[in-house]
Amino acid sequence: MAVRSSGEVETASLFEHVGAFLRDHRLSATPANYAFAYHLLTEPKSPVARAVEALTNGGVRLTQHDVDAMNLDVQSLSRPDAAKKADGLVAQTQMQVEGFADMVTAMRAETAGFGRDLAESAAEMSRSTDGNAGTIAADQVARITATMIERVRTAEARLETATREASELREKLEEARDNARRDPLTELPNRRAFEEAYAAQAAAGARLCIAVCDVDHFKSVNDRFGHAVGDRVLKAIGDALSQSCPNHLVARYGGEEFAILFTGITIEAARALMETALVTVAAKRYRLRESDAPLGAITFSAGLTHAENHEVLGTAFHRADRLLYAAKSAGRNRLFTE
Repeated sequence: MAVRSSGEVETASLFEHVGAFLRDHRLSATPANYAFAYHLLTEPKSPVARAVEALTNGGVRLTQHDVDAMNLDVQSLSRPDAAKKADGLVAQTQMQVEGFADMVTAMRAETAGFGRDLAESAAEMSRSTDGNAGTIAADQVARITATMIERVRTAEARLETATREASELREKLEEARDNARRDPLTELPNRRAFEEAYAAQAAAGARLCIAVCDVDHFKSVNDRFGHAVGDRVLKAIGDALSQSCPNHLVARYGGEEFAILFTGITIEAARALMETALVTVAAKRYRLRESDAPLGAITFSAGLTHAENHEVLGTAFHRADRLLYAAKSAGRNRLFTE
């Protein structure tokens, strides 16, 4: 039997743990599931790992649906472009703060010097009885004052430049903040934005309803026509949901799943909007851009629930998710409510 190095032993052990995780949760050994399990085992303190721990507390198994949704968070955490952009903005912010600090320190030193020179000249004028000495002291005051005015103008110019740079940096930071809460494909708010909006509205005591929507047979669309076509379908459905539910938050929650946060309306009113969305999406006839060949009807299924006062998102979302799967089991292209 060949002797393995410590690195090989560690890798083999990790591989065994990944396999055990997939078996325990009855997940297929796909590259995406393997990457998800690998992240959990190598980053046990990450937000995704903590979410999985909370979700599986008490022996509950993860579903493939859960993994697909959370795997987007794993992918976003590993995006080098987003990390580099964030690091760059942090560095710019730090430089801006240091620049302001240096400017304030320099202006303080100059002000202290002006005050000292003026005080010395004033003291000399008060001590002197010679008119000529008084003239000399006055000349010194005039010189110091002229120097002060010039330095103040220079400081004002520097301050104006720094203020302009700070304003530009603030705009970049706002843009980065918005990008962190927006899905790049559909340009809809993402899961993070949805969760933050729910928390804010729930804290304010607003009447809330949640709808969870999932595109029917979406895997077959990707398999038959490719991911580029699948992406266009997702964008079109996101647009249709936004148009059917104006003034309410429509988010791409993950994969082919969308979530809608209805604020300030009854569940009956929310249901009416969702039924309109179902009809609108089912009535569309999608065609391939390249050949104009029809894709066939694209539909979605949805679950809708009312969120109780101060109910955490996870509880309400899970209830809507169960209704969604009941709608799929009943034949798809339909909406189930409580």
